Amino acid sequence: MKIRSHKELETYKLAFDAAMLIFELTKNFPKEEKYSLTDQIRRSSRSVCANLAEAFRKRKYPKSFVSKLSDSEAEAAETQVWLDFSLSCHYIETETYSELYEKYDHIIGKLVNMSLKPENWSF
Repeated sequence: MKIRSHKELETYKLAFDAAMLIFELTKNFPKEEKYSLTDQIRRSSRSVCANLAEAFRKRKYPKSFVSKLSDSEAEAAETQVWLDFSLSCHYIETETYSELYEKYDHIIGKLVNMSLKPENWSF
């Protein structure tokens, strides 16, 4: 079965679900974090999905495809940094942190695997 939309990618689904979990969690962050931590972690988590969607549309150009996947990977790693801050500031529980951090490790692994074989994604 040929994947026709970025929304069909397992990596996209994982990233979207993780971003929505972060959105729900950050509703409980302190108001003073609104323009720093809350906005940053929401932005980076959503950007994983956005960059992956762009990569999928650029898949006929392997270098562009890999570049956008790299951007997506960087945003996932940035999200992990914001999770570190969220834990250190005691805004999230250790269990929640571990679950989300692991999800982003998994997403990063999938993005790296896609980058290593761009020819598998071209049409």
